[in-house]
Amino acid sequence: MLWILCLVLCSLLTPTRADPGALLRLGMDILNREVQNAMDESHILEKMAAEAGQNRPGMKPIKGITDLKVKDVLVPVITMNFMPGVGVFQCVSTGMTITGKSFMGGNMEIIVVLNITATNRLLQDEETGLPMFKSEGCEIILVSVKTNLPSNMLPKMVNKFLDSTLHKVLPGLMCPAIDAVLVYVNKKWASLNAPMPVGQMGTVQYVLTSVPTTTPSYIQVDFSPVVQQQKGNTIQLADAGGAEFPEDYAEGSSQLLLSAAFLTAELALLQKSFNVKVKDTMIGELPPQTTVTLAGFIPKVAEAYPKPKPLVTQIRINKPPKVTMKTGKSLLHLHGTLEMFAARWRGKPPVSLFVLETHFNLKIQYSVHEDRLQMTTSLDRLLSMSRKSSSIGPFKEKKLTGFITDFLQEAYIPVINDVLQVGFPLPDLLDMNYNLAELDVTENALVLNLKLD
Repeated sequence: MLWILCLVLCSLLTPTRADPGALLRLGMDILNREVQNAMDESHILEKMAAEAGQNRPGMKPIKGITDLKVKDVLVPVITMNFMPGVGVFQCVSTGMTITGKSFMGGNMEIIVVLNITATNRLLQDEETGLPMFKSEGCEIILVSVKTNLPSNMLPKMVNKFLDSTLHKVLPGLMCPAIDAVLVYVNKKWASLNAPMPVGQMGTVQYVLTSVPTTTPSYIQVDFSPVVQQQKGNTIQLADAGGAEFPEDYAEGSSQLLLSAAFLTAELALLQKSFNVKVKDTMIGELPPQTTVTLAGFIPKVAEAYPKPKPLVTQIRINKPPKVTMKTGKSLLHLHGTLEMFAARWRGKPPVSLFVLETHFNLKIQYSVHEDRLQMTTSLDRLLSMSRKSSSIGPFKEKKLTGFITDFLQEAYIPVINDVLQVGFPLPDLLDMNYNLAELDVTENALVLNLKLD
């Protein structure tokens, strides 16, 4: 009774927060699929049946029965239930026909329906750090036994068969099927904690925080992702507030939660790529990027450059990008400088006109392509803009708000979106097809509601 109470309390205390990092809720939908696939791919029951007639160590001969064979193995029906704090209870219902020759010389045929039950304990491999299932307490439960033996032979022969074979041989014959299936399932975790590249900028590695936890409704896997620059420096995840799963997902479904802090660390890998120098004079629907256009907002430019000069604009992001999330909306905060130059001819370096300290937000739209998280941005707001230096004297920077806003949208955002096409790797586990996931922006997190093929 005390043991049951402890399990209940453990399930109630199971954390549902990613603070910071990533969190996986593995529901019965995906787990059931993986076990069924493993059973189908391995053909393990058929293999076990094929070995039944072979002489193997520990298998006792059956008196009065020769040429023992097993055939017509039924398609297994798999039932599983979560065991809080332990793992998964598994029942495989199947059947088979056992044939041979009786001591009377006639053909014998016995049809057996049985259940294979076991507890699959969820552990963490000490060497690899990966999740792993280990089978315990396998039992064979006979559901029904039918035979074609003559009725006057039934009591003695069938009892002899049950005592000498079914109850003794079947566990050794069929229980390895559970272990073999778990080997297949465990292999699906094999690449989980391998470093995955983010272009040429660095890698992301999903490392387990602790042993996965089993609750009455799902298996919870906590990750402490390692985001590492190409040079080997690790980007620390900031504590940006707890991220929680919404409570309105279907019972038995699976979700992956990526915290805003984790996405912020991933974007830090790309920070240098967000530094842009724009030399084009004609950009989209913008007016010509020349000193003449700029003079319309800052008259002193015309005094300094009476003849038109092309503009060169350089944006440098001098603080790590930051992702914030509220329900239904995600923003990318960029802090940096915007410097404008007047170009000169004959290879002479451009002349700096002014430097502005800027802070602007980009709206983020998320999607998944080829098992990578993709981001596409659009300008949300230019939040602040202040003059840091100027070679043309003081001016009211607010007059540039519209000009700079249009420039960011037309010239800068497309460059950012090109950089973001590299995508961010998602956990490589259980042959997950993330392309089918439904994405939800929640408080401090992005949640992928995982779907089956």
